[in-house]
Amino acid sequence: MKIILLGAGSVGVSLAENLVRENNDIVVVDNNAKHLQDLADRLDIATVVGHASHPNILHKAGAEDADMIVAVTDCDEINMLACQLAHTLFRIPKKICRIRSNAYLSHSKLFSKDAIPIDVLISPEMLVTKYITRLLDHPGSLQVVDFADDKARLVAVKAYYGGPIVGQALNQIPKHMPNLDTRVAAIYRKDRPIIPTGDTVVEVDDEVFFIASTDDIAPMMSELRGKDKPYKRIIIAGGSNIGSRLAQAIEGKYQVKLVEQDKERCKVLAQLLHRTIVLHGEPSDKDLLKSENIDKCDVFCALTDDDEDNIMSALLAKKLGAGKVISLITNMAYVELLEGGDIDIALSPQQITTASLLKHVRRGDMSNVHSLRRGAAEAVEYIAHGDQTTSKVVGKRIGDISLPEGVTIGAIVRGEDVIIAHRHIVIESEDHVIVFLVDRSHIYEVEKLFQVGFTFI
Repeated sequence: MKIILLGAGSVGVSLAENLVRENNDIVVVDNNAKHLQDLADRLDIATVVGHASHPNILHKAGAEDADMIVAVTDCDEINMLACQLAHTLFRIPKKICRIRSNAYLSHSKLFSKDAIPIDVLISPEMLVTKYITRLLDHPGSLQVVDFADDKARLVAVKAYYGGPIVGQALNQIPKHMPNLDTRVAAIYRKDRPIIPTGDTVVEVDDEVFFIASTDDIAPMMSELRGKDKPYKRIIIAGGSNIGSRLAQAIEGKYQVKLVEQDKERCKVLAQLLHRTIVLHGEPSDKDLLKSENIDKCDVFCALTDDDEDNIMSALLAKKLGAGKVISLITNMAYVELLEGGDIDIALSPQQITTASLLKHVRRGDMSNVHSLRRGAAEAVEYIAHGDQTTSKVVGKRIGDISLPEGVTIGAIVRGEDVIIAHRHIVIESEDHVIVFLVDRSHIYEVEKLFQVGFTFI
């Protein structure tokens, strides 16, 4: 597939790295020649220096025979214009556009074949807000992702000393909770992945990924961790797009305070938010945090536009007694260094955005792609098509499917029913199959499994 990527920022680079590994023909367009040269030196891609929305630059990038254009520059207007040109001048079949401003996103009529012809809209702020909201809804979780219109969920939790099944084998779960059907997709022990069997024993500090019907997630977490108290008090550091969106989304459920250093922005936020207490000050001001009872805060979310500010305020909040701290970090080197220490959860917006983009650019019929373990692992939702003669999975028992090493099927969603994957379960056409990859480098092999043969009509 020939794909033109507009923008070599963090999301564009992350997407290029993923797509090159999957044997796509990639052309990256950006104004920064040095940045493009550094990218070309380490990736097998073509590059074009120039303005992403200029017709001659798109022509130079090969827009005449491109299968897809992905506009992820830092400018919404450039992204939208590039998609318009891709449609009008070059008839590129699929156009994906990143838009950050709510001023555009709030007008859905803008994006149609009769207006701005964009096939897929991606909003990093909306994706990150939804991601954090799920974490808050599941106390004790490290990651929560959903599948099949939220019928099934995959949750990561850390097993703690004294937890109900710590020191016990996974096959004991049905004895504890006979009405609960779940599948542990993977366990990470000291950053080493373990593909679990029934005899696998859960140890203290294991990071356990399990999948279940959304209705069964809460009792399953209780089984793994005991009863985590629901969160009540949330402090948000930073009132930019993500911070303000999160406050809007959660202020009806939690006691929310938002700290913003820009006085004029505080005035805007005070008008925008109805139940959130807006505070003017530095998020890393020790006296301010103490005066706002940081030691009684259940979750501190550092969501400014600056990595260093987020890291320092999160570390300070943790030291002053905040129950859990979440920090937004764009530099992946920082994420890998800090997560799991004093910072409980380090969020990478580019990883969240890239995962959302991948489901639209990969082969096979994918409904969802979720990046796990800082991009090393993935959970993917495929839709099975065909029959026994045209598909390598349809009509076969899960135990008889030849999966690559480190790949497991966690669950199947069939209509309204969530079926946890057991060896005897037979996959049917149109099933939504949720696959966990400990090593995402096997994604191409998994894609081939779900591709329909040429005889399928």
